[in-house]
Amino acid sequence: MELFETIIKYLPEVAKPTQRKLSFKEKLKWTIICLVIFYAIGLIPLFGLGHNAMQQFEYLSIILGAQFGSIISLGIGPLVTGSIVLQLLNGSGLVKFDQKTHEGRRRFQGTQKIMGLFFIMFEAAIYVYMGGLAPPPELIGTPLFSQLQMFLVFQLILGGILIMFMDEVVSKWGFGSGISLFIVANVAQSIFMRALSPLPSPTNPGIAAGAIPALFQSLAGGDAITAGLELSAVIATIVVFALAVYTQAMKIEIPLSFGRIRGHGIRWPLSFIYTSNIPVILVAALLANIQLFGRLLQNWGHPLLGTFSGNAPSTGLVAWLYTPDILGKIIRGSILPIDLGHAAVYMLFMIGGAVMFSIFWVQTSGMDARSQAEKIMASGLQIPGFRKDPRILEKVLDRYIGPLTVMGAITVGFLASVADLSGAFGNGTGILLSVMIIYRMYEDIAKQHMMDMHPMMRKFME
Repeated sequence: MELFETIIKYLPEVAKPTQRKLSFKEKLKWTIICLVIFYAIGLIPLFGLGHNAMQQFEYLSIILGAQFGSIISLGIGPLVTGSIVLQLLNGSGLVKFDQKTHEGRRRFQGTQKIMGLFFIMFEAAIYVYMGGLAPPPELIGTPLFSQLQMFLVFQLILGGILIMFMDEVVSKWGFGSGISLFIVANVAQSIFMRALSPLPSPTNPGIAAGAIPALFQSLAGGDAITAGLELSAVIATIVVFALAVYTQAMKIEIPLSFGRIRGHGIRWPLSFIYTSNIPVILVAALLANIQLFGRLLQNWGHPLLGTFSGNAPSTGLVAWLYTPDILGKIIRGSILPIDLGHAAVYMLFMIGGAVMFSIFWVQTSGMDARSQAEKIMASGLQIPGFRKDPRILEKVLDRYIGPLTVMGAITVGFLASVADLSGAFGNGTGILLSVMIIYRMYEDIAKQHMMDMHPMMRKFME
């Protein structure tokens, strides 16, 4: 235990700002710097890479904030996987962290960083030694092959550590978190390319890769099915955006009053999507890891999670947890009853996973009724008509927080699965996550930095 505490004590970390409140310009500067660095290092290819079996998982790289084949091929996957494991251990009671104390929070954050570092090294080795990212096959059996394997692992670890520290920089010096920022960056890039790219499609060189140019080309050529597929993707994207914004704006406001100042009070807002985008990020990362490890296990000769046919899973767990193209099959007229069962399994997994992670997140992040009651009491507030007692306040808040945790998670899991099944641009879950991240960022900026913005930016935010 002492060794573990020593490791946590000497873990490298990004220093916190010395000033109590950073200005809008300062936060914007560091957010943009990290975003530019993220895009830049995503263009750096892995030296010695000859076989990239991961490039077929482009749809997963969007959620993982990764660029397969580059130095950031791991993306945010190891960090989120480490968080999932720690959440499960803490939720099951195998390990306990008292996050009400500074020491408990420090231990929790240190353990989370150690888990992240472990999964960075573990996934880097798995990706390389199981054939996902491998040296040229003609070098197999030579000393150079094993040397290149080790160098590929080193590059992946380096990229993973860069992502981890950029996440810390954004969390402490910028807006939101780096994990959220990198997801938005990948989704925005994917939507732009899928919607507007005039370049030929890799699967159908006769039409453009972008849906809007392809829609006009299909209409001009009399191809009704292709036009219907592209139009449905455009409509699905718009609908997902609208639903995500609408549900994110829903909230419950609890009236509170100042105990010592009669006649004055505020409203304490509780969002309907109480745990925001966290459960969906965790479920999406879990699904992505299942697909990736399923492919790697098959390449290794042990298809424990199922098998793949070409780029798509065909049997086993990976097939049932793979997003079915329901809307596309309906338009083509090739829908089967098993496809509806497949969609139902996928939807239930997304909803169940979102509920589980939402409950764990509330318990470990200080969002439970007791922590919120202590925060309200520390602010000198109370609920009108109730005695000023934290236990009473906790019971009142629990009437709202408990149902909101479950109902919000069910809603966000349902929206994410429907978005995926609709075939929206940039992966439906990715769009939903991006809208929720941007909306939360907008609320934080508007609340904390409206007064010190540039006048043009302030007018835009209003």
